[in-house]
Amino acid sequence: MRIVVALGGNALLRRGQRPDATTQQENVRRAVDALAPLAEEHELVLTHGNGPQVGVLALQSAMDPHLTTPYPFDVLGAQTQGMIGYWLLQAMQNRLPGRQVAAIINQTLVEAADPAFADPSKFVGEMYGRDEAARLARERDWVVKPDGEGWRRVVGSPRPQRVVETRLIRQLLESGAVVVCAGGGGVPVIRDAEGQLRGVEAVVDKDLTSAVLAEALDADMLLVLTDVSCVFRDFGTPGQQPVHRATPSGLRALGFPAGSMGPKVDAACRFAELTGGAAGIGALEDAVAILRGEAGTLVTPTGHYGEAVPGIGRPDQVPPPMGLPAPVLTALSQEA
Repeated sequence: MRIVVALGGNALLRRGQRPDATTQQENVRRAVDALAPLAEEHELVLTHGNGPQVGVLALQSAMDPHLTTPYPFDVLGAQTQGMIGYWLLQAMQNRLPGRQVAAIINQTLVEAADPAFADPSKFVGEMYGRDEAARLARERDWVVKPDGEGWRRVVGSPRPQRVVETRLIRQLLESGAVVVCAGGGGVPVIRDAEGQLRGVEAVVDKDLTSAVLAEALDADMLLVLTDVSCVFRDFGTPGQQPVHRATPSGLRALGFPAGSMGPKVDAACRFAELTGGAAGIGALEDAVAILRGEAGTLVTPTGHYGEAVPGIGRPDQVPPPMGLPAPVLTALSQEA
């Protein structure tokens, strides 16, 4: 199978952890331990988030007295691609001796008129208390919004249209290499009036970019890996319910926050709808189990997961949908 894995930025830097290099490198090693079995048996493209990391670099840049102006977000995004790509590249090479691994910097084409530029929604950087977030917003001209129990900076997140280097990624993949790419959703660029590429001040959602890339690469499956075990209906309430099987229409009907699970659900649904393939959402450590249909949330055009996906096995080898009341299960498993 050809699999695109979108690795969440919080899997590399967990909530509450200091953004030290040694901490992130240890997290990367654990991530690669979970992903290496996929690379041993399948073609693997690995993308990654950069929300915590790009926020740290943005704060450092803003505080540097030697700079006339802070580095723009497209430049900071490229920096995080190099940093995290290097960590993933080295860890994967050490875990799979003799296997070729390529980490490349990518540009992601967005539309200059995307309305997201006027309504920032992408969380970047560290968590702050309400008062500190308000102070930083005043001092640094930031936009801040609540994220769980704290507040974080938000920037524009235009929808990805295409990864500029898609052909190169395909060539590397077909040569047998594991490819690390599209970090942080890729460096956001537009084409100007002369047809030239130009970076813009934004952060592209890495899950949506991963879906666009997976479509273009004719991938069999998209895995969106994060720090939760699966998608939950009514998450955070006493009545929350895990969703293990879903159609795109059924999953979208549940509604999810734009700043957290929303883009992951959107990416998974888009991939399943446009390709007829399967998408999985779940915990990093469950990557292999999600592929087998034993964990996470599986999204397919019919709500079933098995023989329709190459290499997965017969339907009688796949456990039935779990943990949902009958009315919910009926809605989620209906034909799309």
